[in-house]
This record gives sequence, structure tokens and C-alpha cells, in this order.
Amino acid sequence: MDINRFKEVQIGLFNKKFSIEVMPKTAQKVTDFSEILPSKTLVYIAHLEDTNISDMKHTCKRLIDEDMIPMPHIPARILKSFSELEEWVAQYADVGVKRCLLLAGNNKTPKGSLNSSIQLLETGFFEKYGFEYINVAGHPEGNPDIDKSSNLNETLNALMIKNEYSKTTNIKIGITTQFCFDLEPVKNWLITLQDKNINLPVNIGIAGPTKLQTLIKYALICGVGPSISVIKKRAKDITKLLLPFEPTDLIKEINEISFSARFKNVSSVHFFPLGGIEASALFAQNFYKV
Repeated sequence: MDINRFKEVQIGLFNKKFSIEVMPKTAQKVTDFSEILPSKTLVYIAHLEDTNISDMKHTCKRLIDEDMIPMPHIPARILKSFSELEEWVAQYADVGVKRCLLLAGNNKTPKGSLNSSIQLLETGFFEKYGFEYINVAGHPEGNPDIDKSSNLNETLNALMIKNEYSKTTNIKIGITTQFCFDLEPVKNWLITLQDKNINLPVNIGIAGPTKLQTLIKYALICGVGPSISVIKKRAKDITKLLLPFEPTDLIKEINEISFSARFKNVSSVHFFPLGGIEASALFAQNFYKV
């Protein structure tokens, strides 16, 4: 094997920038993001139902001031109207936001007529206000709110529509997945994407370091399915139950598959900091040269 190629395989995704997530309330506890994250780190900002748009906008502005790149969530089902959506997009653009993550949202009942990320895309507001990147959600293990049967047909069909949309816009469209614990369902899903000619870059979501009990709680809330068995198996070992979970093996496996043509869509890793953003930031920088 060529020694230079060997070095590339060893480094792999570890040379690429990771992304991480925060909420406005938890962001207030961080003194300065530039002290815990590398320059130009992509920081997603979760928008919960009770979060005010002014807090989201303030967090975006602060991240830009501290040399980060903000990526606010925009959940369709918490929006009251199309005009409110445009108002949000305009406010984000005013402070320099160029990226966002579009979601349907966790609400069972929409507050208005918007119910899906596809509807958000089709408004044309993001082109109008100069957005450059939009990510949408990926569910390698299915979404219990959408995939009512054991297959992934509904979520895959939604991604096919978004893939087609990406061909009609100058905005770069990507996918960010729900966090996983086992890469096998993700690998199967990535292969299915290629088979269906869905060629959008994929950011694989993983949970940052946290207590095992916390991880199981969030996994059940978020509907992470088959791969949760990996965590439950670990929890049966009392010695491991007392240790914090760290996604070391998962990151190494993602690194390995990133060089396979079968998984060419893999772009980067996104950390869900379930054990705190500082812990995830420190852990990530031990793996990634940025």
C-alpha cells in the first residue's frame, strides 16, 4: 500500500471540521465560544417551541461575533404562517446568517399551515434572502412520526423530493442525520441513498460524551431505533454503566467508511452535546484537526 495513501486513510475525516449543536439557553452559559471551539466551527442552534425568535437571532449574532458559523433550526410546525417564516428568514439574514437546518419539528399538531421542511424549501424565501446552505434531516433508522411501517419509504421519498429540489437552486443542500450508536443501519441507509441517486452530502450525527443513563433517555425520546440495542447491551455491564459514553469507536468507523466509494456521500460528523457542549467540544478536538 502506498504510504501517503495509508496516512490519508489514518487521518480521513479527522482533517475535516466537525459541527456541534447548542440551544440559546445553554449558549448563555458559555463565556466565549472561541475559547472552546476552533475558528469557523459550524454551530447548529436548536429552536424549541418555547424559544423566542429574538433569542435565536441574538445567539446567531453572538456566534458570528465570536468567529463561529451559526446554523439555526427552522421547524415548520411551530410557525404560525408563511409570513412569519419570511420574517424569521429576513431577521436571520439581517445579522449575517447564510445557513439553516430545516425540520418538520416535534409538534404533533402544526400551529399553522406549514407541516414539512419541503414546504419551507418551496417558498423561495431562502433564495430571496441570500442563503447559501440548507440542511435537512436524515433518519437512517426511520422517523416514527413519518414511517408508520417497518420500512423507510416515507422518509426516503421526502429526501428524493429534496434531492430534486437541489437541482433547481444555487443553494447547497445537505443532510444531517439523527444521532446513532451503531453504524450498520447508517451504512445500509447510505447505500439506499446511492441506489436511489440521492447524492446530497451527509453529516452523520453522533452523541457526544455523556452518562449512559442520559444517552438512553434521549435515545428513547428521539426515536432512535435499532442501534439503541448497542447501548442497552453496554448498560447490562455494571462496570460500563458507571463510565461515561464516548463515541470513539463510532468516529473511527465513520472515518474508515468515508474512503469507500459506496459511502462517498459522507461529509462530516455532527455532535449532539447531550453531556454538555464543553465536553463535546473538547472531545471532538482530540480527533479532528481543524
